[in-house]
Amino acid sequence: MTGKVWLIGAGPGDAELLTLKALRVLQGCEVWLVDDLVGREILDFARPGTRIVTVGKRGGCRSTPQAFILRLMARYARQGKTVARLKGGDPFIFGRGGEEWAWLAARGITVEAVNGITAAFAAGADLGLPLTHRGVARGVALVTAHTVDGCAPDWAALARSGLTVACYMGMGNVAALSAELMAAGFAATLPVAVVHRAGCTGQRHIVSTLQTLAADVAACALASPSVIILGEVVSQMPHAANVGRMSVPLPGRQA
Repeated sequence: MTGKVWLIGAGPGDAELLTLKALRVLQGCEVWLVDDLVGREILDFARPGTRIVTVGKRGGCRSTPQAFILRLMARYARQGKTVARLKGGDPFIFGRGGEEWAWLAARGITVEAVNGITAAFAAGADLGLPLTHRGVARGVALVTAHTVDGCAPDWAALARSGLTVACYMGMGNVAALSAELMAAGFAATLPVAVVHRAGCTGQRHIVSTLQTLAADVAACALASPSVIILGEVVSQMPHAANVGRMSVPLPGRQA
């Protein structure tokens, strides 16, 4: 008897940003395997009797091994249960959704997915920061500064592209990242926004430039989880001239 696994994006944390489809599917799942960045209010949507298992994964923190999470999904599915693998953001944007789908499918387990709002998109909407803007940026690239194989994105190609760059998992060493980006051709004066806990309670952000980014991040004590958005579109934000100053949290986002 084989059940099914759903890979579900919970969005950035705000329960109101969960999609209607995600909510419907979640309420039909008997087991939820929940990542650390999933908003706690979302757990209130679980039906009585739902088994909720926390399988936190955070960069720089003690995390549940991925191999263990895979085995859990398979175990519950083989018991005939419908399983939700509930992830912050979107399962297929730095969420290992592709790896998990392939692993489960190779073992004959049925998989489907529901997309979610990723942090960069939530940050853009919350802050009035257009990730694309006519005459300024013709596209946006989502990249990670943290890779298992140590191979960084092609920063030089991105610098030439003129695209907005939304950088995930880049807070481990902001000074080194900034230096690497400037060496690759990004302008030292390029506007940068750093958004901490985008779309969540406790959201904060700063506006900076690439050359002052590390000092501003340190001065405002920003840390992970944060998304770093680089590009001329940052100057389109309201109050974008307040370089180096910590934002006032948005209504409904107070810590």
